[in-house]
Amino acid sequence: MTISEKVAYLKGLCEGMKLDTENNEGKLISAVIDILSDMAEEIDELNEVTIDLTEELEDIYDAQALLEDVVFQENDYDDDDEEEDCCCCYDDDDEEPLFFEVRCPSCSNEITIDEDVLELGSISCPNCGEKLEFDLDFDDDEDEEEDEV
Repeated sequence: MTISEKVAYLKGLCEGMKLDTENNEGKLISAVIDILSDMAEEIDELNEVTIDLTEELEDIYDAQALLEDVVFQENDYDDDDEEEDCCCCYDDDDEEPLFFEVRCPSCSNEITIDEDVLELGSISCPNCGEKLEFDLDFDDDEDEEEDEV
C-alpha cells in the first residue's frame, strides 16, 4: 500500500466513525488527516521527479560511455602503445625486430646487431675496427643437407 492509499484509508475510517468535526478532537483529527494527504501528494510528486531524473541520468551515462569509446579508441593513451609507435624500434608490420649477438674474433668484444645490420653483410667492430662478415646462406646449407639424404 502506498502512502496515499494509507491516508485515504484513514479518511474512510474517520468518515465511517462519524467523527464530529465540530468538537476539538474531531477538528484535530481532520486537520492531521488533511496534512497527511498533502504530504502524500508531495511524496508522490517527488517520486515521479526522482524517476524522471534517474532516467535522464542513465541516458547521460550512456552518452558519456559512447563518447569515451570514441575518444579513447582513437587516442589510446596506453604507455605500451607509445613504444610500439616508435619507428626506430619496430618495422611497419608492428613486429619486434630480431637482435643477434656477435663476438669479434680479434678482440672477443660482444656486439649486438639487428636484422638490418645483418643483411648488410659486414660491419667493423666498434672496439678494434676488425671487419666482421656475415653469411646469410642458412637456407642453402639446409637444402644441401636434405638433398644429400
